[in-house]
Amino acid sequence: MEEQDKYGMLKRYFGYDAFRDGQESLIDGMLAGRDVFGIMPTGAGKSICYQLPALMLRGITLVISPLISLMKDQVAALNQVGVYAAYLNSSLTQGQYFKALDFARKGKYKIIYVAPERLLTDSFLDFAVNADISCVSVDEVHCVSQWGQDFRPGYLKIVDFIDRLPKRPVVGAFTATATKEVRDDVMRILKLNNPKIVTTGFDRKNLSFYVKHAKDKKAELLGLLRKHYGDSGIIYCITRKLVDEVYGMLSERGVEVSRYHAGMTDEERCRNQEAFIYDRTHVMVATNAFGMGIDKPDVRFVIHYNMPKNMESYYQEAGRAGRDGEKADCYLLYSPQDVHTNQFFIENNRENEELSDTEREHVMEKDRERLKKMVFYCHTKYCYRKYMLNYFGEKADSFCGGCGNCIRKLEAEQYQEKQERYSGRINDMAGARQLVPADGKIRRVSDNPELYDQLRLLRNRLAKETEVPAYVIFTDKTLKEMSMYLPSSREELLEISGVGQAKYDKFGQAFIDTINKYADSHDTSQEPVRAKAKIVFH
Repeated sequence: MEEQDKYGMLKRYFGYDAFRDGQESLIDGMLAGRDVFGIMPTGAGKSICYQLPALMLRGITLVISPLISLMKDQVAALNQVGVYAAYLNSSLTQGQYFKALDFARKGKYKIIYVAPERLLTDSFLDFAVNADISCVSVDEVHCVSQWGQDFRPGYLKIVDFIDRLPKRPVVGAFTATATKEVRDDVMRILKLNNPKIVTTGFDRKNLSFYVKHAKDKKAELLGLLRKHYGDSGIIYCITRKLVDEVYGMLSERGVEVSRYHAGMTDEERCRNQEAFIYDRTHVMVATNAFGMGIDKPDVRFVIHYNMPKNMESYYQEAGRAGRDGEKADCYLLYSPQDVHTNQFFIENNRENEELSDTEREHVMEKDRERLKKMVFYCHTKYCYRKYMLNYFGEKADSFCGGCGNCIRKLEAEQYQEKQERYSGRINDMAGARQLVPADGKIRRVSDNPELYDQLRLLRNRLAKETEVPAYVIFTDKTLKEMSMYLPSSREELLEISGVGQAKYDKFGQAFIDTINKYADSHDTSQEPVRAKAKIVFH
């Protein structure tokens, strides 16, 4: 494929002018027919790494994922931009499943999401061996390793499935969390053939990390929610009982809150998850059963009411904040009881009954070691970001300027000059971007909350009409950019990050009309400023 095709499709279907770190290398590898292994943090844009090649390769791309919520979100988003995609999982009735398979046989879909447990069923195999499958992409690939933190036996079926296909497809493997041991295990189990390996780093610069040794967790929690009033956020609790307690406490105080745990019915979980995703409630209280695959980009805070069992889980769960690149806060409320609770879970874990006694003991020993390092994180006096990055084998500065310990250090030393030096890093991590209109002048409004609110109302109305989450229309970051640069034409709106041709065709004119109406009734004139080189963050 020519370069212009690759960039043209990136803009048309996803609304971006340039690739993010690591994306282009992985995409080029897959287009060249080479296996790839991408280790990229949550929110780094892994899905584009397999979705864009799927549009450019000849046949069908299968995306293997254990996450029903991710499948639904991504299929909805793809369908909105004119890409035919489907998912096959337990949320479908038998009739829906066979209807989707029938459409797949007729070549309707370019991308099909499938749960690993479906791969070796007779009905799916009958379709797959007769289809032109050019690529198999495995999401959350760390689940294939029994030495990882989320081993799922269903993932072991992937190799058997690929071996049964008449022609070996390109295999892509993607994860946000993998130590070196897990990476090696994944490559061995999936039989990756000389893969192109891309590790973009684990640093999420827009996230600020805090650990609070709280004697009264409920009071601490209420204080954090007051600070984040109106923001979208997740509160993780270690047990179902605690989820119910925290949910009850917040409901009594009038907080717009939902809950999610495995003790609820499928219908309740689905209803509450959709309420959160569609912004009918702002706060979700949940066990770690919630969140894998949740693609909601505007989560502004994640609070761990209890310490998780390992750094991998904490990184992944905290990483559900700030997927849009905007600033977000991650809090961990620590108490010694959390250690005992996690130890109990480790000693009584019976999730993988097929393991031998020796294998189970090995897994438990690994879990104990990971718990110990999680406790060390909660007690360190040094930079939380550095500790986290070092854990994943990445070097980091000793002072990030944006975590609880570094901020306390600044305050204690009372170095006003040093605070100013790092303020940009703490408060402006998402970067800046200027847009050049057709007349060569740049209209720039540094802060325009009134227009931003109008654009959000418009987006929410369109989302309700089209029955998709609001962020599928445009993310908060895209709306903020619109309210800052006031695009008044098709050409200018297409310059906004996150606006592609397909979305412009569906929604663009409505946003231009709202912006122009606002501009006509307000003084938005400013002296033209020198254009900077375009910097794209998405």
